[in-house]
Amino acid sequence: MKKTLVSALTTALVVGAASTTFAAANPFEDVPADHWAYDAVAQLAQDGVITGYSDGTYKGQKQITRYEMAVMVARAMAKSQNVTVSGNDKALLDKLAAEFGDELNNLGVRVANLEKNADKVKWNGKAEYDFARTNTKGQSEAKDRHDDLNKVLFRLEPSAEVNSNWHVKARLDATVNTLNRDADHVWNDKTKEYDDNGGSVKLKRIWAQGDYTNFSTKLGKFAPIDDDSIFDTTFSGAEVSFGKALKVTAGAGRIKDADPENAADDTANYQYAGLGYDFGKLSLGADYHHLNTKDGGAYTAKDSDGNYVAYSNNPNTDEANIWMAKGAYTFDKNWAVNGYYAENHDADYYKKAAAAELDYKGAQDENKGTWGAWVAYRHLGNNVDLFNTYDAIEAGQKGWELGANYTPFKNVVAVARYGKNKDLHTDVKSDRIFGQVNFLF
Repeated sequence: MKKTLVSALTTALVVGAASTTFAAANPFEDVPADHWAYDAVAQLAQDGVITGYSDGTYKGQKQITRYEMAVMVARAMAKSQNVTVSGNDKALLDKLAAEFGDELNNLGVRVANLEKNADKVKWNGKAEYDFARTNTKGQSEAKDRHDDLNKVLFRLEPSAEVNSNWHVKARLDATVNTLNRDADHVWNDKTKEYDDNGGSVKLKRIWAQGDYTNFSTKLGKFAPIDDDSIFDTTFSGAEVSFGKALKVTAGAGRIKDADPENAADDTANYQYAGLGYDFGKLSLGADYHHLNTKDGGAYTAKDSDGNYVAYSNNPNTDEANIWMAKGAYTFDKNWAVNGYYAENHDADYYKKAAAAELDYKGAQDENKGTWGAWVAYRHLGNNVDLFNTYDAIEAGQKGWELGANYTPFKNVVAVARYGKNKDLHTDVKSDRIFGQVNFLF
C-alpha cells in the first residue's frame, strides 16, 4: 500500500477546499516518495482509521501533496473521537499531526467543523470478574480455614464535554458478590468493601472538571490524591492543582467511612495537599491528609485490640494527620521501581504504612501479547492505610506480593496476585490468591 495512495484522494478529500486561505506553507508541495508518512498512513488504513474509496481501496501511483495528507490526518483525527483507536495508531496520528501542523493550521476551520460534529459524550467502561481465596493458618487448637470471594463488576464511565475546558465525568458501578466461607469462621473484613452475598448499583463518582494550561479544578464527588495506595475512596468537595513538572494540589470536603457497622459519626471533615515534581525518569512527592470528626470512632481511633476508642492524646475527637513521602524511578522501557512511607502521628497504634515495588514491563490493554510482572513488600498499618487499594494484602497486615498481568486479546487484561501475609496485631499468618479478568471498552 506504500506509495499507492489514490490519485482520487485529491478529489475525494479536497473537494470544496479551493476557497481555503493558506498560510506560508505551500499546500501543493508533494510529500517525497520515501517519506515515512506513507508507511504511517498505510498502517492507519490497514487498521481502519483512514479509508479511501467506498470499497476501502487506494488506486493509482500518484504522490500526494502535503495539503492532501493534512486533510487525511484531519479526518482521521475526527474519526478517532468517535471510535476506539489503539495506542500505536494514536501515536502515529500524533506524529502525523506534528509533521503536518502548518497545513492543519491552514485547515483550521475545516478541522474545527469536523471535530464539532463528533459526539460530545464519550463512554468508557469495563466488565470485570474477580476471584480471591484467603487461607488462614490456625493457632493453638484453631484449625486452618479459607474463604472464597467471587465478584462481578460492570462499570460505566461517561464524560460529557461542556466546552473546550470543562467536562462532566461520572462512574457507575454494578456489582454482584458471593462469599463462601468455613462454617465456623466469623468473617472479619476490616474495610467492609464487599457484602457476603448480594449486589448493588451505585453512582460512585460524579464531578465537573476544568482543565487549563497550568491549572485544573474538580468539583463534586471524586477520588483524592493517593488513591493508588492508602486513600482508594471518594469524597465530596473541591480540588485545585497548579503547574506541570512541579505540581501543587489541594482539596477539601467531606468523606464517609466505609464501615457500615460503625455506630459512631461516620462522616468526617477532610482536607489534603500534595506537592510533586517530575524529573523525567524520576518523580518525587510529599502529601498530607487530615480528617476529623466529633465523638471519635469513625476512622482511625483503634486500640491494640482493634476496638474503636478515642486517642489518648486527643480524647474528644477522632483525628488523623497523615504525612506521606513517595517516589518512582524508571530505569528503562522494561524496569521501574516505586514506593512510599506514610505515618499518622495522631494514632497510638498501627500508625505506619510503607511499600516498595519493582516492576518489569506491563500489560497494555490495546496491544495483544504484552505482559508484566512485579514483586512488592507492603506494611499497612490500619490507622494510616484508611482506604486500602491492594487486592492481595489488606490493611492491618504486612507481607510480600508477587503479581503478573497479560493481554491475551486486545482490550482483555488478566491479572494474578499472590500475597503471603501476617496480621500486625495477632501475628496470624495467611496467604491470599487473587485473580482478575478485565474486558475494557
